[in-house]
Amino acid sequence: MAVYGSINEAQYGSIIWEDTKLESGKTKRYTYCYDDYEGGDKGAHTMTADILADPDFPALEELIIGDWGDTWEDSCQAILDGIVEHADRFSHIRSLFIADMDYEECEVSWIMQGNYSKIWAALPNLRSLTIKGATELELGEICHEGLEELTIICGGLGTDVISSIRDAKLPNLKKLLLYIGADDYGFDGNADTIKELLDQADFPKLTYLGIADSEIQDEVTKAVLESKFMGRIETLDLSLGTLTDKGGQLLLEEIPKWPNIKNLDIHYNYLSDQMADKLEELPLTVDASERNEPDVYDGDIYMNAMLTE
Repeated sequence: MAVYGSINEAQYGSIIWEDTKLESGKTKRYTYCYDDYEGGDKGAHTMTADILADPDFPALEELIIGDWGDTWEDSCQAILDGIVEHADRFSHIRSLFIADMDYEECEVSWIMQGNYSKIWAALPNLRSLTIKGATELELGEICHEGLEELTIICGGLGTDVISSIRDAKLPNLKKLLLYIGADDYGFDGNADTIKELLDQADFPKLTYLGIADSEIQDEVTKAVLESKFMGRIETLDLSLGTLTDKGGQLLLEEIPKWPNIKNLDIHYNYLSDQMADKLEELPLTVDASERNEPDVYDGDIYMNAMLTE
């Protein structure tokens, strides 16, 4: 995991990087500014070449890709293909983050992703992969001996992607964090989808399980609490969703049965103050901050996950 200190911005050609330090090694974030893309010379098709032209690249351990231009129309496929084409030169990368950008650059559900099916073999030393956005995202058949962390940040995760993760061969995976999101932005499953994922997935070394950012967070909580991973994990992340006192009560009843769980992250929720106080009294580290009030309109109650559009 990267430990970020002060950021020094530098420029190499038209590509901007932010240079930071890892606990061991170095990380850089590569991104194009709006003027670069508007000039017509820069985009996803030039990103890989610009990265390879950076004299610091051979020493990097973490590679972060930011905005590649018109990210709501032009996918990152050319970047992924470039990594695969030059796999020998990217093989030292241990951490990869594709589409690290804020909403001013592109709303998360508008980010055009790509097909990662060839990345698994191309990056044998990869330990951490973070993907932001799920539009047109394909993971293919996931098989990687060394990957320890997989994070997908999105406004709605499709069942085809969830199925790829369910069937993944990741014997050393320690952290799985999935943003489930909303059906309006790509999630086309239900609580049974999550239950099936957790029933069938085989991650023997998992210590961090995050099923977050769901608009059915109470139902998701029930599926997680009934899963085989409860006896293995140390951190349970059910944050950023519509968790109410219904899900909170399940947590109160079930979490004490699993002394292996040391951390419970449920920040951003719809819990009552009374329920949040009870959960924070559990004998583990609990983050129940950022409590929200439902919106009521014409008698209907509305609750939203933190990240959707």
